[in-house]
Amino acid sequence: MNKTLQALIASTAFGAALAGNVAQAATLNIPCSTGAGFASCEGTAQEWAEARGHSVNIVTVPFSSSDKLALYQQILASKSADLDVFDVDVVWPGILGAHLADLGPYTGGVENEHFESVVANNHYDGKLVAMPQYTDAPVLYYRKDLLEKYNEPVPKTWEQMTATAERIQQAEREDGNDRMWGFVFRAKAYEGLTCDALEWIDSFGGGTIIDGDGNITVNNPKSAAALDLAGSWVGNITPQGVLNYDEEGARRVFQGGDSVFMRNWPYAWALGNGDDSPVKGKIGITPLPMGPDGKHSATLGGWQMAVSKYSENVEVAADYVLYVTSKAAQKRGAIVDGRLPTIASLYEDPEVLEANPHFANMREVLENSVARPSSVTGEKYNQVSNEFWNAAHRVLSGKSSGADSLSQLESKLNRIRGRRW
Repeated sequence: MNKTLQALIASTAFGAALAGNVAQAATLNIPCSTGAGFASCEGTAQEWAEARGHSVNIVTVPFSSSDKLALYQQILASKSADLDVFDVDVVWPGILGAHLADLGPYTGGVENEHFESVVANNHYDGKLVAMPQYTDAPVLYYRKDLLEKYNEPVPKTWEQMTATAERIQQAEREDGNDRMWGFVFRAKAYEGLTCDALEWIDSFGGGTIIDGDGNITVNNPKSAAALDLAGSWVGNITPQGVLNYDEEGARRVFQGGDSVFMRNWPYAWALGNGDDSPVKGKIGITPLPMGPDGKHSATLGGWQMAVSKYSENVEVAADYVLYVTSKAAQKRGAIVDGRLPTIASLYEDPEVLEANPHFANMREVLENSVARPSSVTGEKYNQVSNEFWNAAHRVLSGKSSGADSLSQLESKLNRIRGRRW
């Protein structure tokens, strides 16, 4: 077995084979990411195993999407059966698709219940290589109580958010709350920063890094201005430690009551309103702020489930994938974990809306979503994203201006592209 995986596999196997089905029983190695969603992933795997008469080994994998992708590429490149299924980021089908099984023969057409654009994204070389588990689009979380306390409106632009964050942070600290910050987000050098920085530059009118024709467009004054504004936050309204934050790092600060604003995915809503949350009932949600020209932008996210073509139990693994991406599973994920379904009918489900009243406004967020340039760059996307997040990180850490960092980025992207993507 891959040595990296040996250090990750949990010792416990869940689910015993049901009596009478031992001969047909299989054991699947299933990844669950560290962090808030681990218990849900583990519980669903156990539930499937007990219902189907199979067993599962839970494999603990990194929460960071970049670290997770590197692990998955290592496993698949060796054609290893160490993992039977994979959770796949929305930008990975083009990167991993050659190693994933075609799910078409197993779905019975159930993919037609999901958003067409999401299903289309999950095709590789004409084959359905992943099923949507949930979609994602980020929002701005804010402390309703603090905005009301200081008579501040919900900000509409990044500049307004910056000013409001500065004012409330200063006032709270003068009032004795020296742990208060104005804004937290993901600034660690990984895929999460690609999402954040793309939102900033696109909302400023700076484009989407690489356009649909493959042209490198990121090196322009509007993109530079967006990064410079973000760089001004660090150490002022944002803690220096944000340079190492992922989603969970930002959530812990905000949920602990120590930030006025937070950029995060919808999953943080349910956690922030949990019984043990210091900010329960004090949270508001709004679309991410606009840039100077009045444009909202939100990076489209989401996760899929896929089957390794090297699995010794492809049919059983496909059954697991269909189980965890089903309407029932997505409804539970929406109610319990605050995940955005990819099945349109769930947005009209009374129980889903009761648990997540903000879902009624998520259509506006999704309509203003921007895709990362994964389709045009294909297997080179990870290199492109790596260079982009490093360029943004240089600005946030004060090592470079937006203009200088983007000039370096353009040169590096040209080398990656070569003659063509």
